[in-house]
Amino acid sequence: MRIGVLGGTGPAGKGIAARLAALGHQVVLGSRDRERAEQTVADLQARWGDRVKTLEPGSNPQAADSDVVVIATVADAATPTARYLADKLDGKVVVAMANGLEKKGSEFQAALPDEGSIAEAIQAAAPGAKVVAALQHVPAKALGDLDRELESDVLVVGDDDDARATVLELVGQIPGLRAFDAGSLRNARGIEAFAAPLLTINLRHRGEATLRIGGAGERRR
Repeated sequence: MRIGVLGGTGPAGKGIAARLAALGHQVVLGSRDRERAEQTVADLQARWGDRVKTLEPGSNPQAADSDVVVIATVADAATPTARYLADKLDGKVVVAMANGLEKKGSEFQAALPDEGSIAEAIQAAAPGAKVVAALQHVPAKALGDLDRELESDVLVVGDDDDARATVLELVGQIPGLRAFDAGSLRNARGIEAFAAPLLTINLRHRGEATLRIGGAGERRR
């Protein structure tokens, strides 16, 4: 699969790009500045060698020409990026992984847009895209360390059944991650909001807590 990562030079972008390349997918690491993308890919390949040999640099528009597109920008840039590339995202599976958060003192608080969630705002900005929210609770630092065993469950939501199934399968390929079908895109509101108490726990308890689901059976097809 050819996968584009928009905003691939940030922590989340570098992490998901490296993980997907390590699976053998052709990954285009995109950036507004192609030179930054080239340097980031060079750094990742110097660190991980042939494990990320399928990783290549590109601009964000070039990355958006892929089969699946991950929007890995910071939260404030996610919706403008989707709006700017809406024509290229038309008909594509688009993965939204940002959380709207504000740090106030020793805690994080959810800061959701008028649409209800960043994922829904992305959908409104690129109405022809098949937006699926996923990976909001996986720490970027852990995601970016290919030698580190991930231990996290991922809630996947989206309105298009086939697009949601594609992302469930893709996330499930990453060692240490379990993907759960959590319903429609509207449920991204709860997923994104939950990132605030989760990161507050990490801040106050100096850890990297993540999400684990207990008692769930096999997913219905």
